[in-house]
Amino acid sequence: MGDIVINSAVRSNLQTLQGTAKLMAQTQGRLASGLKVSSALDNPQSYFTAAGLNARATDLSTIQDSLSLGVKTLNAADEGIKAIQKLVDQAKSVANQALQAKATATTLDATAEAAAIAGSAGARTVSFQIGTATAVDVVFDTATYATAASSAAAIESELADLTSPGGALAGLSVTVDGDSISFEVESGEDLTISGTAAATGAAGFGIADSSDNGETLTEARSTYANDYNGLRTQIDQLATDASFNGINLLNGDSLTVKFNESGSSKLDISGVTYNSDGLGIDSTDFSDIDADLALLDEATSTLRQQASTFGANLSVVQNRQDFTENMINVLEGGAGDLTLADTNEEAANLLALQTRQSLAQSSLSLANQAEQSVLNLIR
Repeated sequence: MGDIVINSAVRSNLQTLQGTAKLMAQTQGRLASGLKVSSALDNPQSYFTAAGLNARATDLSTIQDSLSLGVKTLNAADEGIKAIQKLVDQAKSVANQALQAKATATTLDATAEAAAIAGSAGARTVSFQIGTATAVDVVFDTATYATAASSAAAIESELADLTSPGGALAGLSVTVDGDSISFEVESGEDLTISGTAAATGAAGFGIADSSDNGETLTEARSTYANDYNGLRTQIDQLATDASFNGINLLNGDSLTVKFNESGSSKLDISGVTYNSDGLGIDSTDFSDIDADLALLDEATSTLRQQASTFGANLSVVQNRQDFTENMINVLEGGAGDLTLADTNEEAANLLALQTRQSLAQSSLSLANQAEQSVLNLIR
């Protein structure tokens, strides 16, 4: 092409067209990619600065995922505490019901016989035993009582001292109405009456032996105690199940939440052991319900305090989560400011370049007309 000679006007217009075409290609590339700096060749400083900002935004995105897991782990622990508190409240309700339970008195009613404590065989011995206490033998003389009523009265009289407060059979009451006689143990403990074989024992009173007629207070509370201990087992199981992603803050695990790429900014969250033993809720037979209720109140206080601690930790993690998300937006926005193209501006540039190209082509055509005039003269 060096051998071809063109005049200055044509060359000027040609250079203008070439420059315009180059600018149009650049503008079209920006519109297609959306970037004004797509490689280090476009603008090294902007390109590498934006790359650094995007790299940190990517690292923070990974941290953001870790923060989300931390939030969920704390949420799981909080839900576990709420559920355990409900079980503690149920246990407290059961204990209060047990506190209102009452013993069912042991009551034996009989009709005395006329010769109940008479006979030539000698003195009659009758044994009375309340619960597991030592049996007390009561010896009746050989007097003859012609009527059942006098026989019943004799029995009542013989037992009067023994059943008085401090007596060997304290807690047993005997009531006589004519020939009817009633034995009652208010505590509900078993009452066993037996006698010598020669005198036919308790059968001489017209009653059968008894060993299970009432219900003691302990027996009355036993069903409630079983329910209470069952709830205690449920607390143990729930504390074991309150885990998320393999971490259980209610079963002794701890959690470290990192807030930056290096881990220099972090939050260490200590786990607790909140099964029944950890909360101090012991197995019970309700022999001391007040002590059991005190333990439940203390467990409630412990749960509330830990819920507050976890709540404060959760607030910190969520705050850092929001901060990290905003930082990612700032970093990506800064990188975009350095590399992203303004599509409106680039579209306007393309339109202007198209107009310039059209004008340059027209100018080039006019410049060529001068040489065409010389050709016409030659012809």
